[in-house]
Amino acid sequence: MRILFAEDDLQLRRSIVRGLREASYAVDQATTGTHALSLAESNQYDAIILDVLLPGKSGIVVCRTIRERDKRVPILMLTALDGVDQRIAGLDAGADDYLTKPFDFGELLARLRALIRRRGEGAAGQLVIGDLVIDTLRHAVRRDQREITLTAKEFAFLSYLARNAGRVVSRAELMEHVWEDSQNAYSNIIDVYASRLRRKLDDGEKVALFTTLRGSGFLLDAPVAPKPPARPRGRKAVRRRE
Repeated sequence: MRILFAEDDLQLRRSIVRGLREASYAVDQATTGTHALSLAESNQYDAIILDVLLPGKSGIVVCRTIRERDKRVPILMLTALDGVDQRIAGLDAGADDYLTKPFDFGELLARLRALIRRRGEGAAGQLVIGDLVIDTLRHAVRRDQREITLTAKEFAFLSYLARNAGRVVSRAELMEHVWEDSQNAYSNIIDVYASRLRRKLDDGEKVALFTTLRGSGFLLDAPVAPKPPARPRGRKAVRRRE
């Protein structure tokens, strides 16, 4: 998942970005409101985290501008400890939630997951495709009763496909949302991870969920079982009395 994080405090920004990346999020950074707005207008994000007191355009202005064109993207505002007015202004501008500084990083992750779930993820933080279950809270994956161990980047790859299940996801889209790189859509790193995922998900299974479509991208989907053929409606046999 791709996150936009706008914060001008260098130490805090580095700490949060490192934590988000360890949690398998792809992160774009902005240090000013103007830069944050430019990134938001040029890219599609799964969630946005904005500090209220950004240089240039304030986080409030950025939030309001983003919300005017995008009603769905979750926005989390960061405010000062005594910034009650800031919190009210942020919510009025269209923010979905706010977090007061200083905060625990674990709470930031929990708020972020909650906002993303509201946008469409299952209530229990699970993504389900056929017999594949992805627990986005515990970063656990199982297929039927088989536990599947994934690296952080494999989990990010799989989660993005799962959130777009049934749709072909292009290489460029994966590079942008999983690897934070919009320039190297044909990097062979995608093929390496795709091969690993296909092997871990489908080897030994009767039904394949992971499909590579050469020249198009990748698809995660559960095939629909065909309906049994309808029984022909014939005439009922009528017994003749002798």
